[in-house]
Amino acid sequence: MTSPWLVGLDVDGTIILQDETMSPGVPEAVARVRDAGHVVTIATGRSWAATERWVDELGITAEYVVCSNGAVTMRRAGEAWERWHVETFDPSAVLSLLTERLPEAHYMVELDDGTRLFTGELADWTLDGGRKVAIDELAGEPVSRVVVVSPGHDEDDFHRIVAETGLNEVSYAIGWTAWLDIAPQGVDKGSALARVHAELGMADGRVLVVGDGRNDIGMFEWAREHGGRAVAMGQAPDEVKDAATEVTGDVEAGGLAHALDSLL
Repeated sequence: MTSPWLVGLDVDGTIILQDETMSPGVPEAVARVRDAGHVVTIATGRSWAATERWVDELGITAEYVVCSNGAVTMRRAGEAWERWHVETFDPSAVLSLLTERLPEAHYMVELDDGTRLFTGELADWTLDGGRKVAIDELAGEPVSRVVVVSPGHDEDDFHRIVAETGLNEVSYAIGWTAWLDIAPQGVDKGSALARVHAELGMADGRVLVVGDGRNDIGMFEWAREHGGRAVAMGQAPDEVKDAATEVTGDVEAGGLAHALDSLL
């Protein structure tokens, strides 16, 4: 075959539905593209603890997997995985601003070794090995991400709060379940995939990324800048579709499978 493609896939709303079942046809399509010699990997906002399951279930054989919205890149080390590249920042200023405006919210931080500290449990969070702490303990050391969930606020509220607090000084994304995910400045799925792309020595232009959320815009922009394909899921917000080079079907209709099969 000609040079392989690097294929970066979002998880929530792309690979899986809200009930965490697979989008129709995705496992089979991933296997076809992988077996054709392309490098299929995951680029997700989820932590590694919440990502490894999907790597296993999809039979992902890539050497690198991008987690935590680009702040953490995992690499295979024999039969195990290691934290190959981790970006961190001092969360104290961000947490001070947010807790002043959202004192009743649930907060979680991820340390550079993957440990998660949290102030309150939520069903959507994978907290195995995590530790519940007082809110003032969250800012004790550098973190790779800060996650905020405030059940009484919606996505519009989060956008307003971001503007009020000046969070443009760090990278942030608002997830499909309306939580705020904050990463180090300049770090997103695109910056992490760029590092993986360079490490693998792959050709420009042979990049396909697929996602549905605002946290996918960074990897869309990176793919476009390098002559690749950026595919938005059918249910994605308009601003996400506008950042893409093309749009596929929605997640319930197997949009990812259709996009992947276009490589064959």
